[in-house]
Amino acid sequence: MTELPLIHPDRRAARLDLPKAWHYLQRLKRNKEKTSEIFHVFEALPWFGCTKAACAFLQTPRGRQLYAQEPYLPDILDDHAALRRYPPGTFAHDYCDYMESEGLSAAGLVAEYEDWRGGRPRLDDQVEWYVDRLRDTHDLLHILTGFGRDALGEECVAGFVYHQRRSIGHIFLAYVGGMVLKRHVKGRAPVMRAVYEARQIGKHCSRICEESILELLAMPIEAVRARLGIRPAYYYHEVHRVWREEEGLQHNEVFAVG
Repeated sequence: MTELPLIHPDRRAARLDLPKAWHYLQRLKRNKEKTSEIFHVFEALPWFGCTKAACAFLQTPRGRQLYAQEPYLPDILDDHAALRRYPPGTFAHDYCDYMESEGLSAAGLVAEYEDWRGGRPRLDDQVEWYVDRLRDTHDLLHILTGFGRDALGEECVAGFVYHQRRSIGHIFLAYVGGMVLKRHVKGRAPVMRAVYEARQIGKHCSRICEESILELLAMPIEAVRARLGIRPAYYYHEVHRVWREEEGLQHNEVFAVG
């Protein structure tokens, strides 16, 4: 890890590709369980400042420290036996409970990412380490924000992270996904207000990928939220309350991008 270059000589600037984004959105619509299609969308609708942000962080003392201490998050996050040794009431236990109840693993998300990569070579540089952390902290954000893995929850997470990584793909998935969901699930539930509120909540939050995950796991979850600046959402839960009232509409089975 320490011998890797900051930027690989083959790394190229991100490019906007609207036709490609549309193509993979249509593929995602046909099979919403194929998570790897999302990575194609993010590639086509990128965060243009990612490399710059990664380099800036990795050249700080804090960035160098985390790069040395947390080389690969999935190894940390999937070792539930080690995480369960943290005191009860810490974020580590909340994380294990969530992942086990949902049947998820950090390695599973990596597998979806590798499915997206296909046969393309990995660019082994320090920027890739930063990009990996953006991916590997996704489920942590679900827990911390309280946004579930339903369609609206994924859209709210996408909106939440936008101001921390200004990816066109994230804001597109948040708002277009919300509009698609609103069209298919009729009623008075404030879907778009939930997406907007999620974006506002994330507006002043720290980038979790630039935090020590080991330090966060050792803290109570409310202390983690306070450290990152995450406040409770109202409208996401209000949407679910309204849906439950309106004869239990099966919103989780409706396709929504995101």
